[in-house]
Amino acid sequence: MAIHFSAPVEAGTTAYSDKITLFVVLSCVTAVMGGVIFGYDIGVSGGVTSMEAFLEKFFPAVYARMRGDTRVSNYCKFDSQLLTAFTSSLYVAGLFATFAAAPATRGLGRRPTMIVGGVSFFAGAALGGAATSIYMVIVGRVLLGIGLGLTNLAVPLYLSEMAPPRYRGAFNNSFQFSIGIGALSASLVNYGTEKIPGGWGWRVSLALATVPAFLLSLGALFLPETPNSLLQQGGDPLAAKRVLQKIRGAADVDAEFDDLVAAADASRGIRRPFCQILRREHRPHLVMAVAIPFFQQVTGINVIAFYVPVLIRTIGLGESTALLSAVMTSVVGSASTLISMFVVDRVGRRALFLAGGIQMLVTQVMIGGILARQLGDEGGVSRGYAYLLLVLIAVYVAGFGWSWGPLGWLVPSEIFPLEIRSAGQSITVAVNFLFTFVVAQTFLAMLCRMKSGIFFFFAGWLVAMTAFVYWMLPETRNIPMEQMGKVWREHWFWKKVVGGSQGADPKMNDLS
Repeated sequence: MAIHFSAPVEAGTTAYSDKITLFVVLSCVTAVMGGVIFGYDIGVSGGVTSMEAFLEKFFPAVYARMRGDTRVSNYCKFDSQLLTAFTSSLYVAGLFATFAAAPATRGLGRRPTMIVGGVSFFAGAALGGAATSIYMVIVGRVLLGIGLGLTNLAVPLYLSEMAPPRYRGAFNNSFQFSIGIGALSASLVNYGTEKIPGGWGWRVSLALATVPAFLLSLGALFLPETPNSLLQQGGDPLAAKRVLQKIRGAADVDAEFDDLVAAADASRGIRRPFCQILRREHRPHLVMAVAIPFFQQVTGINVIAFYVPVLIRTIGLGESTALLSAVMTSVVGSASTLISMFVVDRVGRRALFLAGGIQMLVTQVMIGGILARQLGDEGGVSRGYAYLLLVLIAVYVAGFGWSWGPLGWLVPSEIFPLEIRSAGQSITVAVNFLFTFVVAQTFLAMLCRMKSGIFFFFAGWLVAMTAFVYWMLPETRNIPMEQMGKVWREHWFWKKVVGGSQGADPKMNDLS
């Protein structure tokens, strides 16, 4: 069964089948459960660290400050390295797991990597829900991190390789959409479990992460491997072509298959892909593999995602309101990512990057300004300003949800040639985990010392990343992955690095 949509054709692009088949949709729906487990963890971490029963059991010093130590500044009540270690230990484990994931996705395939990642996440969630000491909690977080390190590398690659080129943006953005759905689910679970008598609701919140992990592991057993991966592993070309015909819903896939075979032949000649990515012709890929995930983290989004309940409690609202605010931001984030899925292949990546960056910049400055004027070391802000802050946070999350959120995963996953694709994506995920760890580990201490200035700090980075996109990132809309090299050869700057083509289009860098 195939559903056919028309799409604008890029000049100079080889015609591939643009059918969206039911088979590829079901495969991708299963794969994006990897995004759900990532989003659920982000949402559940911020929620349980604002639950009094959880803090009292594992972080009694923080609990005592929160309950009314007037000697401690509003900005410093949650400043605890042990508390941030609860959040950030996952990302340290994920950072190291990504380097194991690169040879696994290259040699074993995308599908087995997703299965192992799901099993590891399941074990970590079960251990966290059953924890009786902080050590059990941290070990559970490490297992969760290993699972996320594997799945966050494999799933975006799987989605980009399975999707028709003309709709690759929408399919890959479903990963960020599923992250939003996971975060929303966690926020709703937290809001409900906080009301469970006896103070054990946090156990339910942590343990329910086993559900998406189980669905990913089970579903991945029935997924096909991507044709790109089958050829890269030296599999039967006819079998790979049959898979391609099935996912494209067409018998004539010769043009796309020939490109895949050529890319696979080049890939098998590369023995050390991490050395290959350092070559001059791959310099723009390496820059994007580092810069895009770095900038994604210094938007400040994980500050909001991890700590929005903590921030809301900081300005004086109660526990239930704080958890409900996390539900609100999750709904906004999911809705804006859904919008991005429908427009990214029409308006392009650059337009969304730039619009979202400006939107986040304005709201970060406004949030910082209100806190600087209204929130001192003691007391709180008025209820009116508190709700205005909630609205601004929602606008900020919307800006991230249709720009740096989904595109921070999409663009790196689609720009690498096959011979360095696993290595490049590994670097992207590792940088993402590294700076997620840095931001998570330092935010509460920075909030304590910089106070409202922390929001101007992230606003400065938003200026830098928006300028970087405007000048340095070419448009990749509707370009087949195996033909992506031309965007660098036609870019005003990168053509000087990789060697430009004659008659490069000076408008290649335009928003359209």
